Amino acid sequence: MARKYLTTGLLAAAALLLFTGLAFAAEAAVDPPITHAYITMAILGVAGVLFFTELVPLPVTAMLVPVALSIFNIIPAKTAFSNFGNEWVVIFMAMFVVGEATFVTGFADKVGKLTVKLSGGSEVKLLIFSMIAIAALSALLSNTGTTVVAIPMIMGMCATAGIRPSKILMPVAFAAGLGGCITLVGTPPNGLVNSVLGKMAADGFKPFAFFEFAKFGIPLTIVGILYFALIGKKFLPDTHASCTIEDELLDAKIPKVKRPEKMLVCLAIFAFVVASMATNFIPLVTAAMLGACLIVITGCMTMKEAFKSIDWTTIFLFAGTLALSTALDKSGAAKLIATAVVSKVSDPYMLMGVVCGLTAIVTNFMSNTATAALMAPLAIPIALQGGVSPLPLLMGIAMSASACFLTPIATPPNTIVLGPGNYRFMDYFKAGWPLQIISFFMCVFGIPLIWHF
Repeated sequence: MARKYLTTGLLAAAALLLFTGLAFAAEAAVDPPITHAYITMAILGVAGVLFFTELVPLPVTAMLVPVALSIFNIIPAKTAFSNFGNEWVVIFMAMFVVGEATFVTGFADKVGKLTVKLSGGSEVKLLIFSMIAIAALSALLSNTGTTVVAIPMIMGMCATAGIRPSKILMPVAFAAGLGGCITLVGTPPNGLVNSVLGKMAADGFKPFAFFEFAKFGIPLTIVGILYFALIGKKFLPDTHASCTIEDELLDAKIPKVKRPEKMLVCLAIFAFVVASMATNFIPLVTAAMLGACLIVITGCMTMKEAFKSIDWTTIFLFAGTLALSTALDKSGAAKLIATAVVSKVSDPYMLMGVVCGLTAIVTNFMSNTATAALMAPLAIPIALQGGVSPLPLLMGIAMSASACFLTPIATPPNTIVLGPGNYRFMDYFKAGWPLQIISFFMCVFGIPLIWHF
């Protein structure tokens, strides 16, 4: 019933937005820029509410963004929907295929089994080795896929060694998020930030390089591992495993090992793609798509499996919400917001704190990609208005969007371990808040040491 009322309220808000937009449109001849700026901010606000509540599926909300922007003539329809051809959308589509092949051919499974073997039954060793392995895989593969593949092996090891899975699974989920911070393709927020930055080429700003994220991502990951090995393990609950693990894993759609004989072929393709991206031997999008094509051509995956491997939620979020970046810029809304922020906070570190803090809070309750899509377009005008480089602010948004440890809905890996670990909502907060604070201060004071204001 409450959901029904909330839905009705949002529909009423959308109707109000429509009438408000039409009223503003009638005044367009007087002051079009201000009119468009306010409509764009209203669309941003409604999108934020829908992303947060998920009253409608996230991809649908993402698609409504360019629909609304084109209806109100903020940007042309062709421009609003052009981001489906954005190079980062194509890169992530291709990398979903390449990454999935490492699961299908058994490489990820072997890494997991080696991790279990090296731990030797020690709780601390299993914690450390599992976090290192998951972080390393997540730097280049799907965070979600890496987590679900690791769960059965960790559960088995815990049962053999008499270790409660609740002592291992949450750190593993957090490691998946941290590992994604290491490379350009580690997590969608990194690619999204780079896409926004790429639009500033005319202003002399270059996108971040493939491994440039590692300058901060690796130290952040190491700190996260050390935190749980030394302190965080004390805050983890000591609960029995849930008997519903089979259902959890089924819902997560674990990639099953089907073609182990193709493992070496798959690894050769994967290594070629990563090397090409890291060295710019060929363009990033070309390397990724060539790798995806080779995966199918060589029989590592079928065409049907390749289509299924793509996380379409991420793709629609990416393509749909990128239109906000263009609209915020063209309508003047970003400049208005930036002016308001800078008028109250002008110190570079204070700006960094506001941007990273807001991103970290929001991303714990909604999609990381959506959070980055909402925040990244605002960072550039805020930075330029404040007379500082946008690079540290954008990197702060990328890192803060993925470093989220307070709720089970913050990331898919956090959600996946909820059932198998038999965790409660508050368990995440108890174990995660120190790491959340640590990562926040690392972002605010560490990132500017690498990318100067």
